[in-house]
Amino acid sequence: MNYRSYLVVSGAVFGFVAVLHLLRVVNGWAVVVGPWSAPIGVSWLGTIFPAVLGVWAFWLASRKRA
Repeated sequence: MNYRSYLVVSGAVFGFVAVLHLLRVVNGWAVVVGPWSAPIGVSWLGTIFPAVLGVWAFWLASRKRA
């Protein structure tokens, strides 16, 4: 796997994670791990950070190498 393929795959995975977190926020799905219930704010962060990383990965993949 070359550098550009790695970036595209990484961007797609990060984008998928961001969409799943956004779906949780929109649909109000509960996430419970043992006795702990994850607040919605966790999914807001889980939407923003992977989305930024995904966009960054796609941007890097689209750049021309020097």
